[in-house]
Amino acid sequence: MRRHVLPGFGISLGYALTYLGLIVLLPLAALAWKASGIGVAGLLHLLSSPRTLAALRLSFGGALLAAAVNAVIGLLVAWVLVRYRFPGRRLFDALVDLPFALPTAVAGIALTTLYAPNGWLGGWLATWSIKVAYAPLGVLLAMVFVGFPFVVRTLQPVLESLDRDVEDAAESLGARRWQTFVRVILPMLAPTLLTGFALALARAVGEYGSVIFIAGNIPMRSEIAPLLIVQKLEQFDYAGAAALGVVMLLFSFVLLVVVALLQRWSVRWTESGR
Repeated sequence: MRRHVLPGFGISLGYALTYLGLIVLLPLAALAWKASGIGVAGLLHLLSSPRTLAALRLSFGGALLAAAVNAVIGLLVAWVLVRYRFPGRRLFDALVDLPFALPTAVAGIALTTLYAPNGWLGGWLATWSIKVAYAPLGVLLAMVFVGFPFVVRTLQPVLESLDRDVEDAAESLGARRWQTFVRVILPMLAPTLLTGFALALARAVGEYGSVIFIAGNIPMRSEIAPLLIVQKLEQFDYAGAAALGVVMLLFSFVLLVVVALLQRWSVRWTESGR
């Protein structure tokens, strides 16, 4: 008789569904129920507001762009940390986790101090007419900062497990280094890279603490959607805050479903290429 490490299927499934319901489904159901108090007319008025549209555009557009930047830079950093040995490598590897450990408010203050018009880098960039703090560029920078570790830490184990023989075989057949990377290595990394992209995207969409300091929170320009939710809560507009939260939840869910479909397609494409 085969013995299982965990209890039977029924008990395990019951525990899993109960935990999932209490931690995820129940709070989301409460959010949707609270949002229903605004009504259809109130929801349409909220979504048609230019201020709301501008905040949603900045939150999701900035998150997508930040995740794309992190996918490129994170792949490069993970490659260097895995494939090369150099002095201070362990220190640089530990610094990758800094956004995980650093409180988001502290990160926002540090970025603002650095990129403000009178900051170390902000003053120098101002001479080139580049404004980072209190502008959409500052929002993008904060989103890149908080999402960067997700891509690196997702890619590192996969890069370490890649078989070097495949690269040697490609080079022995006359492939150049960039051809080996694009045609051999990158397809194998594509599913994991998309996973890191999705994690960085999800982190950036809901980011609040590090963004509000450097954004300046200028309506119609550098105001993010989570800040609108906080403002509605301060105004005791709980139904409006819940409705905006549901809208962000739906947008995020659609984006993650699209990324999951792309990830599944990349896995099938990689397997068919083999």
